[in-house]
Amino acid sequence: MTTAMGVPPLDGGRAARWTLPEELSARVPAEQRGPGLDRDAVRLLVSHGTRVSHHTFAELPGRLRAGDLLVVNTSMTLTAAVDGSIGHARVVVHFSTRGDDGRWAVELREPDGRGTTRARGGGPAGTEVRLPGNVRLVLEEPLTGRSARLWWGRVSVADVPGLLRRHGRPIRYSYTERDQPLSAYRTVFALPSADGAGSAEMPSAARPFTARLVAELVSRGVQFAPVTLHTGVASAEAHEPPYPERFAVPETSARLINAARAGDGRVIGVGTTAVRAVESAAGPDGVVRGAEGWTGLVVTPERGVRVVDGLLTGLHEPQASHLLMLEAIAGREAVDRGYEEALRGRYLWHEFGDVHLLLPAEGRPDTLPAAQSAANPHTGDCHSNCR
Repeated sequence: MTTAMGVPPLDGGRAARWTLPEELSARVPAEQRGPGLDRDAVRLLVSHGTRVSHHTFAELPGRLRAGDLLVVNTSMTLTAAVDGSIGHARVVVHFSTRGDDGRWAVELREPDGRGTTRARGGGPAGTEVRLPGNVRLVLEEPLTGRSARLWWGRVSVADVPGLLRRHGRPIRYSYTERDQPLSAYRTVFALPSADGAGSAEMPSAARPFTARLVAELVSRGVQFAPVTLHTGVASAEAHEPPYPERFAVPETSARLINAARAGDGRVIGVGTTAVRAVESAAGPDGVVRGAEGWTGLVVTPERGVRVVDGLLTGLHEPQASHLLMLEAIAGREAVDRGYEEALRGRYLWHEFGDVHLLLPAEGRPDTLPAAQSAANPHTGDCHSNCR
């Protein structure tokens, strides 16, 4: 793959169904909100269909049962924001995704004077960005024809992960209170990859897990299946669907998932990234096979899900494309009911915020009809080196 593949438009750009009050943005990690707190000091909203209950995240083991399987993303967050300049103008480059041809998908942003950034148009082609260490980035073409926000660019050095380690910092958005160390943006499941690849932004649904909580879940018979999906920069500003991203589902994880489905266990994705990876590796028969490559999968109610029974995820903004995935798993009525309760209960949004567990009211979700199962760029599924 030398350029990103197109992704389907969402369903006509549905209108927002609620408004997110600014004060419900989580501004600092949970462990910084008071003495003696840890990452699991967030709230947990649990939806069994349209039935909603309120808990702390530390109570998660009691919400699951022996035989359940959590699919977790092991991608490690990178220091993906690097200062640069175009002529005399300062910019911040967000490194999103590395292409197979060595180019990088990047987003250019402007410093806002508060330690964060604001949107800036990309391009034109040929624009040269000077980076630290006498490194140069040259923009070549937009990632897709629908948006000029992300561009493919070529960097004058091969070791871009090394550049990010030396000169980068975690991507930070304006709703946060201050800069955080990289450790705040990595989950307990994060593992380094051999080629230095990782996520531009944290797969944040897994952030509240601690080693202690994982041990308790294992002791209660809950299993874990690791997968990898390297996330690019967030698209909430433009209300865009996800762009194609690198993923891998190991054969051992595929076997664990299939075994759970064959028994009484529920397969629960920890984050939309984990769902995107495992659903990309599932065949029309619902069997998961080891796979790796690129996925352009956008899970919608029309597409449906083949594998997952539930989802543990953060709270998403009103027009985020991820809400379509929630509807595909739990149904629109359950999603609307959950968000109504989250707003009423003053839950916190974004990567340092509270968490939502969506479980079926009863039984498994329907599998995808065979007629809709052919892999193509519009139903998502796996591309390139899938096996």
